[in-house]
Amino acid sequence: MKKTGRITRRQAMKLGATTAALPLVHIRSAGAAGKLTVAMWDHWVPAGNKAVMQIVDAWAEKNKVDVRVDFLSSTGEKINITMAAEAQAGRGHDIFAFEQWTVHQWSDKLVPVDDVVSSLIKQYGPVSKANAYLGKIDGKWMAVPTSLGSAPLSICGRISMLKEYAGIDVREWYPAHETKPGHADAWTYDEQLRAAEACFKAGKPFALGCGSTTDSIQTWGATFGAYGADLVDAKGKIIVDNDNVRTVLEYAKKLLPFLPPSIASYDNASNNRAYISNNSALIWNPPSTWAVAKRDAPAIAADSWTFPNPKGPKGRLIPHRPYFWGIWKFAQNQGAAKELLHHLMQRENLEFMNVAAVGYDIPPFESMSDFKIWSEVEPPVGTVYNYPLRPWHGGEYYITGSSAPPEIAVQMWNRAVIPGMVARVLTGKTIDQTIAWAKDELEGFL
Repeated sequence: MKKTGRITRRQAMKLGATTAALPLVHIRSAGAAGKLTVAMWDHWVPAGNKAVMQIVDAWAEKNKVDVRVDFLSSTGEKINITMAAEAQAGRGHDIFAFEQWTVHQWSDKLVPVDDVVSSLIKQYGPVSKANAYLGKIDGKWMAVPTSLGSAPLSICGRISMLKEYAGIDVREWYPAHETKPGHADAWTYDEQLRAAEACFKAGKPFALGCGSTTDSIQTWGATFGAYGADLVDAKGKIIVDNDNVRTVLEYAKKLLPFLPPSIASYDNASNNRAYISNNSALIWNPPSTWAVAKRDAPAIAADSWTFPNPKGPKGRLIPHRPYFWGIWKFAQNQGAAKELLHHLMQRENLEFMNVAAVGYDIPPFESMSDFKIWSEVEPPVGTVYNYPLRPWHGGEYYITGSSAPPEIAVQMWNRAVIPGMVARVLTGKTIDQTIAWAKDELEGFL
């Protein structure tokens, strides 16, 4: 159900005194008075919603705007159903939270926000290519990239298991402080294969699924990307039958025997359950797994370390799912909407929200990888220090299928073509058969 995350004005002023004192940066000078309605993603960390409300209420008080914020859950697709209904009806909230592909899906219903994003980039520097790929259409920003809900699929590994079984000291590769670029160049896909075999033999296999859910799509999408194994090129041409695709499928053939036998039926919680139940040494997942372990299995949380994904022939790619804030064309107060979004995206406010979310959210700006929260979260201290992509990691955020135009990449995503190829290798299909299946799938929706 839709929830209205309201707190009283007195609570907002008491809890958000620091926020209320933040400088207001206006996009336009016309003044913001009036009303605004905002649909936000319902954060899985409840304090994240409260932090948003504190910032919004302080801004509303200062600008004399009546703002209503509704937090919509992604459970049961409530937020996407509401989004579609509003777009088709031409009425609803002024500002809406968009996730990944939905900016492109409803771009013709959105107000361009180049003025907002350009101003923010001037302040804070560039955003990641992943954010630009999804938020910028025909040279125009159609939504503002945000941190709220944005989470890459980094690696969470057991410190002791990786050291004992695979001889890997992840805290040496990725310490909780700045290192020289290339410090962890040894962390490659070949090394992941070697470590997976060692941990499998010890009874603690890496829990990497190849089902049709988002974790599997991102895991294998980034793996294919790191090998340059593109299925479709930038012009929309099917190129799946190429040497790089064959190479990554050969890699999959070597890795799959060392993964759990049930990975083809994995859902997004399967890897989390394997990790928290002490049955896996490594998964690809945001720190939500660590957070649940901290509550339910503290000894496992204290033995966990988050760090970037392996490096392949084409680089170290970190699978990412960015979130955005957009303004509907039917919004009645577009000027105020832009001013509020610009204010929410100020560094002080993003950091304030991120502290409340225990460091789960990743800002779109590369210059904001230094929030203190990632150094302070424990146990152990530094466990998520390397969760945000830092300059010396030598990596980049990556969207599965982004070699192709977004209107094609989204169909590859929705049909889980890449993990589907891996699943076919798992069941004994040859590489030629797997490529032929993928080509047929791609031709079917092209």
